Amino acid sequence: MHTVRIPKVIQFGENALSEAEYPKNALVVTTAPPALSGKWLDRMGIQDYMLYDKVKPEPSIDDVNSLVAEYKGKNPSALIGLGGGSSMDVVKYATAEFGVEKILIPTTFGTGAEMTTYCVLKFDGKKKLLGPEERFLADRAIVDSYFMDGTPEQIIKNSVCDACAQATEGYDSKLGNDLTKTLCKQAFDVLYDAIMNDKPENYPYGSMLSGMGFGNCSTTLGHALSYVFSNEGVAHGYSLSSCTTVAHKHNNSIFYEKFKEENEVKGSC
Repeated sequence: MHTVRIPKVIQFGENALSEAEYPKNALVVTTAPPALSGKWLDRMGIQDYMLYDKVKPEPSIDDVNSLVAEYKGKNPSALIGLGGGSSMDVVKYATAEFGVEKILIPTTFGTGAEMTTYCVLKFDGKKKLLGPEERFLADRAIVDSYFMDGTPEQIIKNSVCDACAQATEGYDSKLGNDLTKTLCKQAFDVLYDAIMNDKPENYPYGSMLSGMGFGNCSTTLGHALSYVFSNEGVAHGYSLSSCTTVAHKHNNSIFYEKFKEENEVKGSC
């Protein structure tokens, strides 16, 4: 038997952020400064909410405990993780303390974290990957290309490379099944078309599909090799551009030629 876990509700596409409905008295969790988060909240059209914007990049369990201590007594109706992995990971871990709906809204893309049962936090100063655990899965995920406006080009390139690597490695994973392979293959096809035909608005959709696929199996050799470099400060996507290419060649992956091509033709990473 195979089991695939994805959010209960997935809302995606153009204007998903503004067309989605949000519960009253929700607690929005973000790392963004007020000027930026205010812009995002206006776009959402959310009313009657609380805002916690003290989450630090690469958060620790202390960030979770601070959030719970300040807001548990205020009885929020839902927790909304609005931001990159840091905001979403804090919400993934903290929601169990509140017993409410968990909504994840990625403002960056590449990891597909809004789709997965994983959470990354620091404990005693050391980063720890938690999961897979169903408690980390979103009740609702909202994916919109709106957030790409103003994102630096190099961050976009690194992110799309990460998504491509995850999709192709997930397809090749021995832990995969027919459904994860279908999701990973479709994710790469969407991303490849977006890169080769200048359709960056489709990157978040491709990343979303990749998260649904690899999040239910695993990444493989490319990611394992890349951590040697990314742990030393090299951009993760940049590390993957070479490491996953080498790994695909070594493993005789069906994606080797296209993965190499997308890196070379437009320097996606």
